[in-house]
Amino acid sequence: MNIDIRKNILENFKDAKLEDIKESIKEAVKDKDEIVLPGLGVLFEILWNNSNDNQKNEILQNIYEGIKKYD
Repeated sequence: MNIDIRKNILENFKDAKLEDIKESIKEAVKDKDEIVLPGLGVLFEILWNNSNDNQKNEILQNIYEGIKKYD
């Protein structure tokens, strides 16, 4: 069985309101459920692809600093 995760995620969120997307992300992060990681990856891909170079650098800096907190 071949599942197109991107297509599925985009289809699930195409009519979602901003608050719906926010709550989905918050729940996924709070639950620490690894099953939702591919979906968050699709959302990250959208974020990355729709960010300019300055925004990408800020995203990278936030990720970098967040990783350092796990030391």
